[in-house]
Amino acid sequence: MAVPVENPAVESSRNSSRALHKGQQTRAAILDAALGLASHMGLEGLSIGALAEVTQMSKSGVFAHFGSREELQISVIREYHARFEEEVFFPAIREPRGLPRLRALFERWIRRVSVELDSGCIYISGAVEFDDRPGPVRDALVSMVRAWHAALERAIRLAMAEGQLRADTEPTQMLFELHGLILALHHDARFLRTPGALGRAHAGFERTLSHYARDAHSAPDAGALPAGLPPPAARRPARR
Repeated sequence: MAVPVENPAVESSRNSSRALHKGQQTRAAILDAALGLASHMGLEGLSIGALAEVTQMSKSGVFAHFGSREELQISVIREYHARFEEEVFFPAIREPRGLPRLRALFERWIRRVSVELDSGCIYISGAVEFDDRPGPVRDALVSMVRAWHAALERAIRLAMAEGQLRADTEPTQMLFELHGLILALHHDARFLRTPGALGRAHAGFERTLSHYARDAHSAPDAGALPAGLPPPAARRPARR
């Protein structure tokens, strides 16, 4: 019986596919280590040499996957944003549009920040590092933060469209106030180690929401009561 001969082109394709898959796995492992370094040391703390030491790879091996320190920093920002979306954005948008979705976005944001208190938020630390340093790294960071802000502002506008926030709500102002709560939480909990900062952030959100929300839960006036029902002042408890 003749032994089937493997097509060289097919074998070459399989080898290329395996090499590509292995390369992707290696790059993902390097990015994971880089994200850990950046969370503790900041984006400026990232270097090909430090990453090679952590991953126990050669500098040339790490360099081959990114090409430059700048590209490494940008890749870390993109990876951080992708994980942020998976943990915060995508689960929250499954909630009904309006206040449930806006609340879910903020609550999941707070939850992530509270977990990052021992390491650091790359959005916040990166803003401090690159606020006055123009260039591709700053541009990438600004783009990611603006994408998140746009998602929050869209949720605010949907809540307005649903009639759950006042018609005169200014979405950019409300977004500014919500972002301010996150910055205050990160500062007080991480830098000052102030007890109760997380609770104050939650309380601040509820206060902001109550300011902008339509007063749907207030007691109706007498004219709005169902026919035949006397106003509260006219009601008396039944005598026993």
